[in-house]
Amino acid sequence: MTLPEKVNAVRTVFEQLDARIAAFQNETSLHCKFGCGKCCFKADIEASVLEFLPFALHLYQNKLAEHWHEKLQSTTVPVCLILNPTQAGAGLCSEYVHRGLICRLFGYSARTNKYGKKELVTCQIIKTEQAPAYQSAVDKIDALDIPVMNQLYMQLHAIDFELAQKFYPINQAIQHAIETVLQYYAYRD
Repeated sequence: MTLPEKVNAVRTVFEQLDARIAAFQNETSLHCKFGCGKCCFKADIEASVLEFLPFALHLYQNKLAEHWHEKLQSTTVPVCLILNPTQAGAGLCSEYVHRGLICRLFGYSARTNKYGKKELVTCQIIKTEQAPAYQSAVDKIDALDIPVMNQLYMQLHAIDFELAQKFYPINQAIQHAIETVLQYYAYRD
């Protein structure tokens, strides 16, 4: 599979996931607080290279890959560099359409516990500020079409096991994705 084909496959997974999450939000009425982004400020968020391959290709196609690569190499900030806390709007992600899988899943997905039961993965703000809707979602989780984290990660593994298997701090994952794209096109342009 070529790099553009991998990017298209990842985009397809993300588009299908986004539609499922939108349906889940509609059915449960759970939603992020306007302008929050608190989960994005965690310093220990990790991602795979494959999650950010669409963003890296976007940067390359817009002649921004070298700039972003230098920016990522020189940063000592542990939080995601795509995060823009001064941005006006619903969220703080400056590249929302290109966000990684973990960014899409958190808040509106489930993990399976050791007994194989689904557990809603969301933030403390949603749990407390939307307690009735949260509890309702927890109570009927088996009847809901909620994305299950490990299933989505397995879909990425099926696209490219090597690029999906190792997790890095989010800025390193983005940097490695850019390096992957630059290396791919260095021999083709």
